[in-house]
Amino acid sequence: MLHGGRWNSPGRRVVYAAETYASALLEILVHASGDVPRNQGYIEIEIPVGLAIEEITPDDVPGWHSRSFETARAFGDRWYDDRRTPVLIVPSVVTLVERNILMNQEHSDFPLIRASQPLQVHWDARLWRDS
Repeated sequence: MLHGGRWNSPGRRVVYAAETYASALLEILVHASGDVPRNQGYIEIEIPVGLAIEEITPDDVPGWHSRSFETARAFGDRWYDDRRTPVLIVPSVVTLVERNILMNQEHSDFPLIRASQPLQVHWDARLWRDS
């Protein structure tokens, strides 16, 4: 909320999640600039069957992967402000073949989304071995 993200401008309360555990780890690595806390947790999110979900493909928002975020933020801000759905599924820049899941905390159906208790992330020691 404070800094915004690819799909939202600052001031908008959006939860970003990855579609898979592996994608979540890759997202953490790419955004951590090499300084990942080893003591991290993760949660599993349950989106109830029947909850409204908007899904886009890379072709739906030309320029979504631009470094400026301008196009993606404009799309995401409209989705958020219009409260079209509580969930937006978007392409992942990190993997290009997987997707990220955004949740609008201001949507009236957001409280229906459930999260597990935090679980410990397992980082493979080979990721930290000195070259």
